Amino acid sequence: MNKKDEIANNNLIYKESIVVNNLPINIISNDNENDFISLTDLAKYKNAEFPKDVIKNWMRSRATIEFLGLWEMMHNPNFRPDDFDKYKNAAGEHSFVMTPQKWIESTNAIGIVSRSGNGGGTYAHKDIAFEFASWLSPEFKLYVITDYQRLKNDESNKLSSTWNIKRVISKTNYRLQTDAIKNNLIPENVSIQHQSITYANEADLLNVALFGKTAREWKKENPKAKGNIRDNATITQLTVLSNLESFNAQYIKEGISSKERLIKLNQIAIEQLSIFKNNTNLLKLEREKNQKLLNSKNENNK
Repeated sequence: MNKKDEIANNNLIYKESIVVNNLPINIISNDNENDFISLTDLAKYKNAEFPKDVIKNWMRSRATIEFLGLWEMMHNPNFRPDDFDKYKNAAGEHSFVMTPQKWIESTNAIGIVSRSGNGGGTYAHKDIAFEFASWLSPEFKLYVITDYQRLKNDESNKLSSTWNIKRVISKTNYRLQTDAIKNNLIPENVSIQHQSITYANEADLLNVALFGKTAREWKKENPKAKGNIRDNATITQLTVLSNLESFNAQYIKEGISSKERLIKLNQIAIEQLSIFKNNTNLLKLEREKNQKLLNSKNENNK
């Protein structure tokens, strides 16, 4: 799977958020732990009603196009420099208009991504997002960087504990499934947006097989919960989920329909949850995780 496929598939990894000046800002991360910050959320600092217009105004600038092109040339071997040069020469003119979708499709860019559905909008690699925040307001940029760094420091502390076992488990067989989807379910020349829909549908197929509901249904039932359905799963559930990803990858290669795969995966989930129910190693990890979260909560309440 190349970089573009990984980033297009970022809705299957994990989402976090920071709050800057009472403004919630979503962050998504891809399989390589690269963070993409919501430009849509950042833009609401200037115009909460029409954040898309703020982003388009920023992308009209020649300085912005030059920065985006330089970032792509440094990080993206599949970037199209000819299209970039065309836009760079036209940028700044009264007739010049640029949108995130146009930039992505025409230059094969990976630094900016567009997501549809719940939690959608325009996201950008943190390097680009900080540049956008600076354009909005230097003071605002400093607040964004401060809160982002605080989030990363918190994550760094968690990485040194068994708390992070949840993320490790959930990603164990992730690549097996996404490669199977990419090679067997997605036709050539399909847009990034449509690819994301396919990946999301397969993620929810596993959610239904294991949890009995989609991510959206779970969120509707738990509106105040932090994170998504997988963030709140037990160690045992995530262990089974990792196994289901492996089975699903094989079923996809065999050409089994989604309806049949759901039935098979649900049967496997029920069986494995029963087998792992009293597994001493998993129970120990669960206790350690719960104790770590309790200690963290007590520290925050002091």
